[in-house]
Amino acid sequence: MPGIVGIIASSSLEECPALINAMLATMKHEAFYKAATHFVPDMKVYSGFTGFNDSTDGVFSNEAGSISLVFSGECFVGPEITRGNQLIRLYENEGQKFVEELNGLFSGLLIDKSQRKIILFNDRYGIQRIYFHERNGNFYFASEAKALLRILPEQRQFDTESLADYLTFGCTVEWKSLFRGIEILPGGSLWTFEGDNRRKKKYFSPKTWESLPQLAPKEFENRFQETFKRILPRYFEPYSKVGVALTGGLDTRMIMACRPQNSAQMACYTFSGSNGLTLDDKIAARVAAASNVEHNLLRLGRDFFSDFSAQVDKTVFVTDGCAGFSNAHEMYLNRKARQLATIRLTGSFGSEILRSFSTFKQLPLSPYLFNNDWRAKIHSRSEKIHAHSAQPISFAAFKDVPWNLFGNLEAGRSQLQFRTPYLDNELVALAFQAPEQTQKSSLPAFRLVRANNPALSEIPTDRGFGGSNSGLKFLSRRAFAEITFKLDYYTVAGLPRPASAFNSIFKSIAGKLKIAGMHKFVRYSSWCRNEFAPYIREVLSSSRVRGNGIWNPDFLDHLAAAHIAGRHDYSAEINSIMTLEAIERRLLHGFSEN
Repeated sequence: MPGIVGIIASSSLEECPALINAMLATMKHEAFYKAATHFVPDMKVYSGFTGFNDSTDGVFSNEAGSISLVFSGECFVGPEITRGNQLIRLYENEGQKFVEELNGLFSGLLIDKSQRKIILFNDRYGIQRIYFHERNGNFYFASEAKALLRILPEQRQFDTESLADYLTFGCTVEWKSLFRGIEILPGGSLWTFEGDNRRKKKYFSPKTWESLPQLAPKEFENRFQETFKRILPRYFEPYSKVGVALTGGLDTRMIMACRPQNSAQMACYTFSGSNGLTLDDKIAARVAAASNVEHNLLRLGRDFFSDFSAQVDKTVFVTDGCAGFSNAHEMYLNRKARQLATIRLTGSFGSEILRSFSTFKQLPLSPYLFNNDWRAKIHSRSEKIHAHSAQPISFAAFKDVPWNLFGNLEAGRSQLQFRTPYLDNELVALAFQAPEQTQKSSLPAFRLVRANNPALSEIPTDRGFGGSNSGLKFLSRRAFAEITFKLDYYTVAGLPRPASAFNSIFKSIAGKLKIAGMHKFVRYSSWCRNEFAPYIREVLSSSRVRGNGIWNPDFLDHLAAAHIAGRHDYSAEINSIMTLEAIERRLLHGFSEN
């Protein structure tokens, strides 16, 4: 995805320009990417940037040429997007404290020649990642780990503890990468380099927001509505066409209800399967029609299935393994979305921030999947989940989103510019002040929709909100939504293992009731039994998988046969095996040294 790279050397290194170009080459994933380099040899700093051709980030300098900035992402200071030259002027006026004013997802390297100072910084959440490695006084960094692996072959090994976390939670934690000796800059970092002096500080701590006073319910709701309507227009700023990714839920409904009047030139779309219509598809179409906006269904095509192994390989490579086998549809569909609009505005993370919803949990992998040593490692790591419990919104914003949800986000951001109002600093800060009785409630969001576009509030959401949210009719609608949501999942994954003997009976009944595909178009469990079965058998029988010292080879034989035959659902295990195999092949062994 778009990002920055750099080397801050302890002494002049003639090979640095070539190393920077090699790093950028690994990150230039598409023909619509641009790239630039910026070298200041007398300060021993070498850097580069890659991004979309139509983006506003890049390499900037002041008129005197004394200050330069390599910047990736988007940020706001006030109501509009702040460009690189404006950021330099902020620095000239305020010094390095200027970073505290930035609102958005970004990373940057600022070089001040007059003060002989280098500043490396990122957003408060750490979503615009910076991977780094220190060796012999040299500091190497990049927005993608593979850029470091490309020039530092000694690091092409798994970090054992991080791999254990990855196989336990589906992600690495504590700002560790999968790769030995490569760490991730924590969110809200401001690291300065002045000669041999290096100061690693944070300009923001979640405690700042955790200490805010809780508001009374009425005051919170008034401020919530005012804040959301005030911040939303900045996310529609049209330096390029904006596409709204509509779903059947409340978070995109809020965006449509409060969108600015001048946002007519936009696209609306919904990701969907190869056929049929989900509730998301149907509801999103109604929301678009009520908003007088054209709605598009972006479907998985035949090429997604026929070329699936290549889709997995690219997803793993682009995201550094943070997304893989069961996330391959993200890049595919976001590539289609780019044809409609190069900016994607979504409701992502609304549930996490506004309703304290968490996806961070232990993977449901069978202990028999692992050999004895790794089984013990996974068991010991599972206890770490309790160590990461925290204030719910802090956990969501500063751990769940940048660690666990990063992979899907990264896959999409490789194709288009990503925006969400639900990580806006003002809105997140306000969420910390929500009264206890509304912290897990959908009612403030629904009332915002009703206050700003009553017609949209009458369209039920995929989970049953809409119209009157009280009385028997509402309760039956909510019950129907929740029950069918769970049953739809079981039609794909099969019943829980103690009841799996009744799968065939259940699926026959579910088929007659037309529950399958009602809520979700992503059906990897089913695809693994059908379209992807030959690919899975081939990989699971390979010497790389069977001899890597992690898996139990005897269980691999049972796993493939049982899942493909429909006796058990091993889609989570298949995802872990297939993804890890692609990481080893593409990121640890896939670089040519020529």
